[in-house]
Amino acid sequence: MISAFVAALIGVMAAQASPGPNMMAVAGAALKQGRGAALLVVTGIASGSLVWAALTAFGLGELFRRVPGVLTALMFLGGAYLLWLALRSLRSAWRGEAAAIVANRETLSPSAAWRRGLLVVLTNPKAALMWSAIATFLFGAGLPMLAVLAFGPLVAITATLIYGGYGLLFSSQLAGRIYERFARAIEFVFGAAFGALGGVLVLAGVRALRP
Repeated sequence: MISAFVAALIGVMAAQASPGPNMMAVAGAALKQGRGAALLVVTGIASGSLVWAALTAFGLGELFRRVPGVLTALMFLGGAYLLWLALRSLRSAWRGEAAAIVANRETLSPSAAWRRGLLVVLTNPKAALMWSAIATFLFGAGLPMLAVLAFGPLVAITATLIYGGYGLLFSSQLAGRIYERFARAIEFVFGAAFGALGGVLVLAGVRALRP
């Protein structure tokens, strides 16, 4: 049982370290508004991990199996949220407002930064599939519900460490100077990346609706 727990945690850490919406949300906040905002986004992501762990322990995988439309709806929801973030970044770059963001004339409130991290992870269908796989793996290894529930705090800790590291990296003085110099180009890159991720999720949802 312990070996299954460790194997699942290593897999989750690998997924957390790889580029994706969570990492980009942290990097974007760090570049635009500094370390504090980035770490608040990280706390939102960690909080979302606890929510996913609770849903997993109480039958998330079984819900997806019995009602596949739930996952399809999540694809549309997650895609729409990422497309909204993309629109904001692209609009900022188009209007030349990126420098104003660097100068802290536009900031996310602490609650908004936390909420951004929470929404990014909760509306990410890949996270849903990952947690569904975790449920299958851990329950299949004979772990009880409480053990699966206890997996959440561990994932929240690894999320804090990994994404917190990204936050510190992208909020460094060097990263700030690079962003200040190439602000509009970086905003376009972030907007395009979020838009691509959101578009992929929406298209996946459309394909899932086809008979």
